[in-house]
Amino acid sequence: MVEEETESPGPKKCGPYISSVTSQSVNLMIRGVVLFFIGVFLALVLNLLQIQRNVTLFPPDVIASIFSSAWWVPPCCGTASAVIGLLYPCIDRHLGEPHKFNREWSNVMRCVAVFVGINHASAKLDFDNNIQLSLTLAALSVGLWWTFDRSRSGFGLGVGIAFLATVVTQLLVYNGVYQYTSPDFLYVRSWLPCIFFAGGITMGNIGRQLAMYECKVIAEKSHQE
Repeated sequence: MVEEETESPGPKKCGPYISSVTSQSVNLMIRGVVLFFIGVFLALVLNLLQIQRNVTLFPPDVIASIFSSAWWVPPCCGTASAVIGLLYPCIDRHLGEPHKFNREWSNVMRCVAVFVGINHASAKLDFDNNIQLSLTLAALSVGLWWTFDRSRSGFGLGVGIAFLATVVTQLLVYNGVYQYTSPDFLYVRSWLPCIFFAGGITMGNIGRQLAMYECKVIAEKSHQE
């Protein structure tokens, strides 16, 4: 007589591959949300600084926040920050070059402080001409990369981000969305690519640190199991 095997009525468990994919997707989304809000916060602070120094001017009909900033600036910066922060560790994995230089939260916070300082310098320092200011900010931005990154992928992505962001900004100013006072590089200031480069390096470091922290937590959970 053949005995029939009865299945337990309990819920079926997902396989390890499906569980791993689901966990990675959730962690990726969490990292993206964290990076988005960091970008929004930095955009509000830095844009307020630029407006107070009359570096950027927004038409009255697009003023829509207590920080005298256009409503679309923080969300756009937050989205860009999320994309950059997720892209850096992804490129590192793709190239097989894990970034291990100064991988501590204290160094990441110093990088953020230096980036804010560079942005503050762009609005407050007075030089005889914009070329001298641009060269100074370029040296500071490269110094930020050398101090907190030193990876070829980080430098390449920073240059690409600076170029793309500058082109987008030129188009926005050309279409009258806002304007720069005393533009000397087509419609914007010549030091703007330096700010974008430093911002890309900064958000890339934050994204890398979040990714490394995530891997550390996953490894600890796997070890406990």
